[in-house]
Amino acid sequence: PRAAGPCGGGGRGKPPTPRLVVWGTGPVGRPAIRAGLAHRDLELVGAVGANPAKVGRDAGELAGVGATGVHATADWQSLLAREKPDALVYVAKAETRGAEAFMELLACLEAGVNVVSTAFYPLLYPRCGLPEAVEPVAASCRKGNSSVFVSGIDPGWALDILPVLVSGVVSDIREIRVQEIFNYGLYDQPEVVREVIGFGGSMAQLPLMLEEFSLKMVWEPMLRILADALDCPLEGVETFVERRPLEETVDVPGMGLFERGTQGAFRFEVRGMRNGAARLVVEHITRIDDRCAPDWPYPPQGQGCHQVVIKGNPELVVSVHGHDPVEPGPAGGGNCTAANRIVNAIPAVCAAPPGILSPLDLPPIDGSAQLRP
Repeated sequence: PRAAGPCGGGGRGKPPTPRLVVWGTGPVGRPAIRAGLAHRDLELVGAVGANPAKVGRDAGELAGVGATGVHATADWQSLLAREKPDALVYVAKAETRGAEAFMELLACLEAGVNVVSTAFYPLLYPRCGLPEAVEPVAASCRKGNSSVFVSGIDPGWALDILPVLVSGVVSDIREIRVQEIFNYGLYDQPEVVREVIGFGGSMAQLPLMLEEFSLKMVWEPMLRILADALDCPLEGVETFVERRPLEETVDVPGMGLFERGTQGAFRFEVRGMRNGAARLVVEHITRIDDRCAPDWPYPPQGQGCHQVVIKGNPELVVSVHGHDPVEPGPAGGGNCTAANRIVNAIPAVCAAPPGILSPLDLPPIDGSAQLRP
């Protein structure tokens, strides 16, 4: 059993407040800082940022909520040694620096710090994760007596706790489909949008994100979590990809030009098969410009949403759209929910046995600690 400590609830009375560090000050890091500051049972003691323009600045000011006395640093090793945090939110960019980010994760876990993150997709569901990723992380958790939980929105809560919940009001279910319909011109990660997702790239080359290996690495774990939660064993997982070129050159604010004839839209499905039918489906319909692929579905309103569509009795559609008053727009709302999901899970992650955790290992996570007095 884990030794009693700030997160473990050992001893008499209320345990000390867990000390929190947020690693990353980008589109998910900023709402994570705000969530950590608002959480009644957490104390923000540090922030890590790689951008020289942000180093030394107050974390609260970077997050748009005013001074906190906690300042961002690029020296994460010294920060961990000095502050000895109980938990760390890792939301630094990992898509384009995978090996380096992975080594940072291992170091944090071995130092005894519990980690929650929106990165590290092979850890979403360790039962079906890549052994070359799962095994060293599990070893680091054992060494540091620590835990790690990876989630977000998609992959994350829109694909696990939401469809599980709403399936309970439908009978004779033929299919559960979870959709993301989004304009990625709103996504504040130009490098990822071009290099990983492939917008503006040649139609002759399939981008990394749309390769079958990538689709299964990121979204098959979510189908497996959903299948296990609903007692629906899958016989296999299949993928489908379709792409469309831009019919004219577009200039996306903050991202620059995307040339005519390059990738302008894609849709994919990752299908959980049972008895020859797709019972559980993840579907993305993604554009860089709203005029591309006009015959494909659009969000019910605005430029982005997540939906659960259940074919059964009744035919149920639950569409989710978030608005972050600090960072308005569909991307801001989605990023805020992703950050809140992992921050609000911290007390449960700290209390769990050491290891790699999935939503099925944790109790229900609510917002009680975020309610204002």
